[in-house]
Amino acid sequence: EQGYLVSTVSLRTGEGKGLKDAVDHLASWGVEGVVAITPQRSHVQALAELDAPFPVVTVEGGHQLDLPGVSLDQELGARMVTEHLLAAGHDNVWHVAGPGDWLESEARTAGWRTVLEESGIRPPRALTGDWSPLSGYRAGQELAGLALARRGAAPVTAVFVANDQMALGVLRALREGGIRTPGHVAVAGFDDIPEAEFFPPPLTTVRQDFAAIGRRSIGLLVDHIEGRTRKVEHLLVEPQLIVRASTRPSNES
Repeated sequence: EQGYLVSTVSLRTGEGKGLKDAVDHLASWGVEGVVAITPQRSHVQALAELDAPFPVVTVEGGHQLDLPGVSLDQELGARMVTEHLLAAGHDNVWHVAGPGDWLESEARTAGWRTVLEESGIRPPRALTGDWSPLSGYRAGQELAGLALARRGAAPVTAVFVANDQMALGVLRALREGGIRTPGHVAVAGFDDIPEAEFFPPPLTTVRQDFAAIGRRSIGLLVDHIEGRTRKVEHLLVEPQLIVRASTRPSNES
């Protein structure tokens, strides 16, 4: 729409040399600007060490750098879903987090923990996965064991899972353990992948507006290319809570 040709370059790794080689390659093409998707801390660190010959706008990692960027408000999304689960009547909310080196995982865990602490609730131990359904399944097996044994100071009645793929694994593990969702344990995810509304049961989740993130990041980059701004802006896109059957209020069980 603005007269620019857009191309994509994928990296096998976000480490320094791979990123520098990609930037050098793009510079040899004569590109005028780059949108860099930097979801992991190592990507951010590598990007911080570069002296790119063109404007760079980051997606997700900009707030960690002196670079303009666009991000979903990940922490707000986690707050929204945790508050929803508490409002549904649960006394506590367990969490299955993503990998520790991912900025999205860090922000979602922070939002979950903050809501519980602000509500005077001691957060239970967070379990960790790798974004895959298998890792969610393994975490779900542990949660199912805790729920059946009714062990610990925080009974397992609600779980916020850091992405929908892991939530799928959690749901299967609970189902195999004879635990109904949401009758015994409510489950919520994050991302609103297209399959989420067809999960058994349909999954409550947080929707990311990837189209809005893309439009705003390209718009910000063009503003820098054409000299309309030199400000280092960090723009946040607001998420949307999508409530489905997997988190019916506990008093309706």
